[in-house]
Amino acid sequence: MSSTLQDVITQATALLADCSDNPRLDAELLLAHVMDKDRGYFYTWPDQELPPQLQQAFEELLQQRLSGKPLAYILGTREFWSMNLSVTPDVLIPRADTEILVEQILEKTPSDKAFRILDLGTGSGAIALAIARERPHADVYAIDQSEAALDVAKHNAEKHGLKNVRFVHSNWYEALPEEVSFDFIVSNPPYIRDDDPHLEQGDLPHEPRYALASGKEGLDDIEKILNGLRQYLKPGGWLMLEHGYDQGTAVQQRFTESGLEQVCCHQDLQGLDRICIGRLPV
Repeated sequence: MSSTLQDVITQATALLADCSDNPRLDAELLLAHVMDKDRGYFYTWPDQELPPQLQQAFEELLQQRLSGKPLAYILGTREFWSMNLSVTPDVLIPRADTEILVEQILEKTPSDKAFRILDLGTGSGAIALAIARERPHADVYAIDQSEAALDVAKHNAEKHGLKNVRFVHSNWYEALPEEVSFDFIVSNPPYIRDDDPHLEQGDLPHEPRYALASGKEGLDDIEKILNGLRQYLKPGGWLMLEHGYDQGTAVQQRFTESGLEQVCCHQDLQGLDRICIGRLPV
């Protein structure tokens, strides 16, 4: 027996209530994916019946979501900076807070001049591609230790027609040529403590652990980035990092100890310290 679109969404919303922060949105996005329609279609034609073959396809996706699989991995996409990015379990799911890092980069980068920027741990390419699109004169280097992640990032660059990004397979700075230097280094590195219970909550258990956890204090990878800074960041260049909500003071201290100046934090959408920036003296 076929159900109307409204009935399908209502029933799925009730089922998703315990595993989603926004169950109706999840239900609508899953159904939109199956039907290859936008969500507005459901409000225009709520009484249309869902064909049995599409009902089965929807129920299969719904079961994946009920098992805890992140919506972005089920749909294979996530929007970031108005770009529809492909995502797989090989990369972190881009999040809205990271757009604040992009905003800070754009505030400091020239819109009409060439400069070189390094995105360490690019994952899906979200940060690198946002900068490449907004700053077409930029020479963007996107690095990741995972070849599978780089494949996703390369696909996203091709998908959005971005030609000014170089992809490098490297564990942080290791594979970079010694002679290359950058005007800006940016990163959304792993910053969660290894024993943090949040790693077992929400979407995090399904995301790549190497891209999330970073030692006893969650600062191991941030320290690695700081250790290589003077070799690759030009005098007067900026470092900009995302970090944990409770790490602002610790990260600012490490920035200062590394010789950076004009060190400060910027807040996320919840008003918590999330982005730390600092400048290497000229």
